[in-house]
Amino acid sequence: MNIIIVFPKIENAKSVRSILLKGGYRVDAVCCTGAAALKAANDLDSGIIICTYRLADMVYSELYEYLAPRYDMLLIGSKSQVDERETADIIALSTPLKVHELLQTVEMMSGVYARKKKKRKQEKTPRTDREQHAIGEAKALLMERNHFSEEEAHRYLQKRSMENGTGMPETAQMIISLMGRGM
Repeated sequence: MNIIIVFPKIENAKSVRSILLKGGYRVDAVCCTGAAALKAANDLDSGIIICTYRLADMVYSELYEYLAPRYDMLLIGSKSQVDERETADIIALSTPLKVHELLQTVEMMSGVYARKKKKRKQEKTPRTDREQHAIGEAKALLMERNHFSEEEAHRYLQKRSMENGTGMPETAQMIISLMGRGM
């Protein structure tokens, strides 16, 4: 999980980084401006942004708008700033900041981040027509040559793709190129 800390005063950002490092977290970037945070975020892909209400070049809500949904945000500010935040998706801690609250909150956010990442990974991307055609062709070859049923051919493709660590379309293409030669 990537963590970016953004505070207008570098000393404050370094203090938060120090707490997180002692808590066992890796901090990928420490920035003083929203623009620097955006650049770091684009280089890192996704994660958590920890920031204060007002940055040198923008406010937290602008930064969140540019980064959502790839990044979750932890806003650190005064009680009134935290209470008037505009988005319920932004987690907030009020100052004075307590170390154990910061670490517990980051722990909770990292758990949510891990679940989201796992869910995104499990979501299947639809196969292209070309991939579907290759799978169908490989199944047809297996059915013709090995006298498999359609279900057996499908299971065979699945098993081989898991054993080889490749996707079904790649496995189908290998079968076509191996079995297609004798035709």
